[in-house]
Amino acid sequence: MPNMDISLKEMLAIDGALGAAVVDYGSGMALGTLGGSKQLDLQIAAAANTEVVKAKLRAIEALQLKEGIEDILITLSTQYHLLRPMTGRSGNGLFLYLALDRGRANLAMARHRLRAIEARLEV
Repeated sequence: MPNMDISLKEMLAIDGALGAAVVDYGSGMALGTLGGSKQLDLQIAAAANTEVVKAKLRAIEALQLKEGIEDILITLSTQYHLLRPMTGRSGNGLFLYLALDRGRANLAMARHRLRAIEARLEV
């Protein structure tokens, strides 16, 4: 099973990747990051996207849905942001965050690769 550093490198190797993080949505803290830029501060993005994940979890609970979140897609004019809550025993309370350049990324392939990385990651 890959560790976090290897998984972050695999995430950043996805075509069009701009930045990647593993985030604790209880605290909003990024446990690990790779990539990013002055325009994409991964620590700030981790904290802000924690609120997105929490809001969706509250909505699911309020609607009494017997569903889990597979991933959340945020589409910006030049970027895609993928949030994927981890479902494995060791990843409970964590999510993967991947920012992609919309002009270079293949969204379907990025989602597929992120799902595979999440399945193998042991935290």
